[in-house]
Amino acid sequence: MKHKTTNNFSAQHALYLKKIKRNRILVHTAQLGILVILFGLWELFAYLEIIDPFITSSPSRVVSAIVSLAKAGTLFYHIGITLMETLIGFAVAVVLGYLIAVLLWLNEHIRNVFEPYIVVLNALPKIALGPLIIIWMGTGYSAIIFMTILVSIIVCIMNMLAGFISVDKTKLLLMKSMGASKVTILTKLVIPCSLPAFMNTLKVAVGLAWIGSIMGEYIVSRAGLGYLIVYGGQVFKLDLVMAATIILCILAGGMYALVAIAERAIIKKRS
Repeated sequence: MKHKTTNNFSAQHALYLKKIKRNRILVHTAQLGILVILFGLWELFAYLEIIDPFITSSPSRVVSAIVSLAKAGTLFYHIGITLMETLIGFAVAVVLGYLIAVLLWLNEHIRNVFEPYIVVLNALPKIALGPLIIIWMGTGYSAIIFMTILVSIIVCIMNMLAGFISVDKTKLLLMKSMGASKVTILTKLVIPCSLPAFMNTLKVAVGLAWIGSIMGEYIVSRAGLGYLIVYGGQVFKLDLVMAATIILCILAGGMYALVAIAERAIIKKRS
């Protein structure tokens, strides 16, 4: 009887897994279908001149612009520049944001003093600091990377600090009652329990890092996808603008996907 129950459970579990897999395939198919429909309608409307292809471009013209950049040997150069700026800014913002959040959690007095300043800095439009960043950092890659860090780091601090603070209070009291030091509580309880908050912080920081790097390239750049967008707008090469924008979407989506894959791998390992 027990063996029969186990077999039934195994069969039901297999059906459940099969259903999850089928639903995942359906979702991915629907997502791809929506994308194909959108690009198809865009191309059709541009071809029929329902929309002005000079202003809106079209998928075929975007592909042509990308091919032209590749033939000229500049496509991967511009992609590499923007990717380098984004990855460095992302890494520095996440590491510094995490360390600052740890410091603020360890010392409540410091947290209370600096919390209003963090809130104000988060609300400050970072683009307003563009002229100052140019004066401070010059007109090279350092200014763009600095802008990327500036845009991302405050949110990293706030998200991670919120994750640290939201740890189960009962577990905190239990460890304190057992005489655990604050560092021990941090390493044995707070950091492991705040892993979901860390992964969410990475996801948010991905988007902000791309925003920061493109903002920096808008202000001061000689190369990069942001430079192509600005240049294309200035000379009315809107095919180039749309091409650079679509490449940005692909890169940002790919970077987000890598974070999501890492998250699933970590969760699977922990479980």
